[in-house]
Amino acid sequence: MSFIADKQERIRFLKFSFVGVTGTIVDFGVMNLMSLVFHLPLLWAQAISFTIAVVNNFLWNRFWTYPDSRSKRAPRQLIQFVAINLAGILVRTPLITWLNNLILKSLNNAAIRLPVENFVISQNLALAVSISIILFWNFFANRYWTYGDVPVGNANTD
Repeated sequence: MSFIADKQERIRFLKFSFVGVTGTIVDFGVMNLMSLVFHLPLLWAQAISFTIAVVNNFLWNRFWTYPDSRSKRAPRQLIQFVAINLAGILVRTPLITWLNNLILKSLNNAAIRLPVENFVISQNLALAVSISIILFWNFFANRYWTYGDVPVGNANTD
């Protein structure tokens, strides 16, 4: 049976995506806190928010999405999870900067006045697009490496 056709794998993907939503909330919240309250540059703000979101996502995925993944010890899985996410941030960091500049330029050229500063909108849109792109890399890389000890179709669907 193919991966996509397997109901239990689709459930894992949905759980992984839901965990990603919680990580996204953490990511956005911390990035905006670091950027708007502590005035850190976007590069640093998103790096800090990313790190905190990765820890959040690892814990949720280890205990909820893949509770049947116990042949690997948690420290090893954490290292694998972090490595995959580091590869993701290597793509995300230049992508978010490029998207932010592109969106900000477009917003500044538009004659529309919004109740929020253009840079806030551009940073958040850039982060949203970046996260959406990296989701697929994170899921498939983690499914086959970090949680590769769980056979396809053998999900704990509790």
